[in-house]
Amino acid sequence: MWFVAYHEGFQPLNTHEVYQPQVKKMARKGAEFAGLSVAITTPIVNGEVDYETLKRQVEFHVEAGTTCLCPVGTTGESPTLSHDEHERVIAEVVQAAAGRIKVMAGTGSNSTAEALRLTAWAAKEGADAALMVAPYYNKPMQEGFYEHYKAVAEQVDLPICVYNIPGRAAKNIEPDTICRLGELENITMVKEATGSLDQASQIICGSNLTVLSGDDSLTLPLMAIGGSGVISVVGNIVPKDMIAMVKAYAAGDVETALEWHLKLFPLCRDMLGLATNPIPVKSAMQLLGMDTGELRLPMTPLNADQLESLRGTLTSYGLL
Repeated sequence: MWFVAYHEGFQPLNTHEVYQPQVKKMARKGAEFAGLSVAITTPIVNGEVDYETLKRQVEFHVEAGTTCLCPVGTTGESPTLSHDEHERVIAEVVQAAAGRIKVMAGTGSNSTAEALRLTAWAAKEGADAALMVAPYYNKPMQEGFYEHYKAVAEQVDLPICVYNIPGRAAKNIEPDTICRLGELENITMVKEATGSLDQASQIICGSNLTVLSGDDSLTLPLMAIGGSGVISVVGNIVPKDMIAMVKAYAAGDVETALEWHLKLFPLCRDMLGLATNPIPVKSAMQLLGMDTGELRLPMTPLNADQLESLRGTLTSYGLL
């Protein structure tokens, strides 16, 4: 027999009932970008950007119901595009989208002046938001991260998504810094690619930013702690499946969302784990007749064994 002392007026729980916490959902900045965003590839033919195939990619995602396209990010091989190509890809995607699908253009740089120039270009061309990767290689201090994003946010009237990916940028934007950035009016989202649910939880608790997964396989776990969707790579080939998972969870259908997660997980693991992004997804798109698969150095194609493994993965999923 347990005896519990409690203050007058306190109502003890019936230990035979399941406790259902009452969670009040916070209205979040950037909520219009909840759902599936896709980090699209940049098609290349004989060393040149293939703008016609790029436009077909836009149509593919409009038809699929994708929320937003993210051109010229890591998946779009932005490091190997010239400045003119980078700007033209943004312009072509915005024009092809024609207001039917949102566009969050990649405008990040490890130079604040360059990031400002690209973000201003995206705003001028009519992008709906900017995806700004953390300054890479030069490894700013936390105050440097803050001042970098603040400088752009104060000079360009465009919603900004902070892209935190320490594995590529070589340094983490700490949760306190991201929450501080969230106090700036037009910093509205974070693409969370640290792989840490603790970090994501701290950001969700400490800000009203919309948090989007930067890892396909962590989309459902992140949504379970308050995330709002994903900026996806695998969505280049199976956008409708990713949408089905995200929509199911958002609608409270956890069982269906979990079924989709378990179906998608082997594809994410076995395809994306073959090589550095975007090598595997471009190879998959080539096998599916969506892209030439051509890359710019220093990215190199899959070898024969990797390509055979990819073919098996796509076949197991039902795509081939």
